[in-house]
Order: sequence, then C-alpha cells, then structure tokens
Amino acid sequence: MSRELEAHQLIERSIIKKYRKTLWNPFITAVKRYELVEEGDKIAVCISGGKDSMLMAKLMQQLQRHSDVPFELVFLVMDPGYNEINRRKIESNAELLHIPITIFETDIFAVANSTDQSPCYLCARMRRGHLYNKARELGCNKIALGHHFNDVIETTLIGMFYGSQLQGMLPKLHSTNFEGMTLIRPLYCVREDDIISWKRYNDLEFIQCACRFTENCTMCDNGGGGSKRQEVKQLIKRLSRDDPQIEKSIFNSLHAVCLDTMPGYKQGGEEHSFLERFKEKA
Repeated sequence: MSRELEAHQLIERSIIKKYRKTLWNPFITAVKRYELVEEGDKIAVCISGGKDSMLMAKLMQQLQRHSDVPFELVFLVMDPGYNEINRRKIESNAELLHIPITIFETDIFAVANSTDQSPCYLCARMRRGHLYNKARELGCNKIALGHHFNDVIETTLIGMFYGSQLQGMLPKLHSTNFEGMTLIRPLYCVREDDIISWKRYNDLEFIQCACRFTENCTMCDNGGGGSKRQEVKQLIKRLSRDDPQIEKSIFNSLHAVCLDTMPGYKQGGEEHSFLERFKEKA
C-alpha cells in the first residue's frame, strides 16, 4: 500500500511533475545561465508572503535538496508592520509549505506613511536596506528576490514609456551599499501566468498587497489597481493576442542590445553619445 503524501509533498510534486516545463525548467535555466548559485553560498531567500516569493522559496528548497553544489539557505521574512491577518497568513503558509522562516520586525510602514516624500519609493528603499542588513547579520553573501519574467519585460517598457529611458532588470547584481553582498533573481525566466496556475492548482492563497495604503486588496487574486505597471500588463496582453511571441521577443531583446545603433547610453552612471565613436572613426 503506497504512503499517502502530505500537503507540502503534493505541492512539491506539482512543481517537479505537472509544472516541470513551466516552472522548474525555467528556474533551472536562470540559475545556470546567469550563474546565480555557487558552491559555498549562503542565500537569504526573501519572502514577502506573496505568490512569487513563496514559490521561489520552494524552488530554492528543491534545488538545495537535489543539487550537487553545496549551499545554504535562510528563508527570511521581514515584517514591515503587517496587520495581524497578513502576519498570520504568512506564518500559516510557511507552515503548510514546510518553509522554516526567520522573521524579523521593522517599522517601515510607520515611517513611510508619515513622510512627505513618495512613500512607495521610501518603503522600497528601506525594505532593501533592512533585508541586506539582516542577511549580512546572518552570514549570508546573497539575497534572493522574487522578480519574475514579466517583471523584467514590464520594467523595461515602463522605463521607456514613463521614464524616458531604456533599461533592464539584471538577474544578479552587486550591492552598492553592502560590500560583498549580491542580489539574485531566481524567477527571472519564470512567467507570472504559470505561477498563478501553480497557485490555483494547489488551492493556495497568498497575501497580494500588504501596503497600509491599500489594505482593501490584501487577499485579492492578482490585483494591481490602476498603476502604470498594470497598464503595461494590459498592453502586453493585447499585443500577445496578435503575436503570442511578443513577450519572448521583448525579453530576448534585452539580451541583444546593439550599442552601435544607440544615439546615447549610460554606463557606470556616466552618459555617452554616439558622437564619441563617430569622431573616433573619423
């Protein structure tokens, strides 16, 4: 008689079996292509409580179990001032998924909500700083964030349309303020629709929006309101109806930038013009 699997084992099996092509394989592709995990790493897997970071935690957990490369994981949850419902939901999901989380408290929401500056910008900046600090305190050399394939292409288009700049989102980068620390994005090649499909297949419910400004959407299903990112999401969906490969084309274009055709670009914070090369050739 076969042993009945527990809930977390069924969820893990779904990643390796049913969603192997759409979740596990793209995850492994990113890890290998961008050299995200190396021998001796101690990685702080940063969990916000949403679908992306929770899936990332399970993928990293599975990788650690099956990889020939030895590395350590810490599953880090920063509480920026969640309400009681959100805090309990994160803890119960971690227990359900068998993710051994380490929680630490901050007052980020209180500080961000009392400022005259942009609270979203300040909140994001403070979150990153607190995560780096705690990760370093725990002896980690990397932090992993849950940005996925769609975040990558949407960020590029948002920068073009609303920021007058052409920029991407790197799969890993060195911290400028925390020497020796590296940020990695293991979901870089994983599409959001596949994450949502996995969540629904396993009947999982994660917090969506924990910000104190928008607590009315705390448990909503892949919401997003009227933000510029949501506008870009809808635009890409409309374009995809005519060309199903449009997302892949945008993503691939980030790996094939031809600087020879760009009238200007920035590198290391310094602006450059095509005239520099033009005059050198003359």
